[in-house]
Amino acid sequence: QVQLVESGGGLVQAGGSLRLSCAASKSSFSGSIRTMGWYRQAPGKQREMVATVTAGGTTSYADSVKGRFTISRDYAKDTVYLQMDSLKSEDTAVYSCNAATLRRPSGYWGQGTQVTVSS
Repeated sequence: QVQLVESGGGLVQAGGSLRLSCAASKSSFSGSIRTMGWYRQAPGKQREMVATVTAGGTTSYADSVKGRFTISRDYAKDTVYLQMDSLKSEDTAVYSCNAATLRRPSGYWGQGTQVTVSS
């Protein structure tokens, strides 16, 4: 079992920045965490991948956030961060963290944190 706790969401003006954090706590039974990532869901839209980082450090980004968002990971703390710069109104969404293990490739989800960008 892996539990994820997200923080850092809020209200920001367009052009501003926010930093999201997601800390994972796991049992020894769950095994090591492989890929961690951030996903978002805007009202009336499907959830989409924002950024992911593998156990080996390989990162992937949605085209819409490339050059503006940076994902990073503290492997010792099982924590993943999302630095969001140059925010746009279209970035407004609920951002959720996901952590995948070998036993559960689909991963575990956090409760989500709201990010609202005002124009």
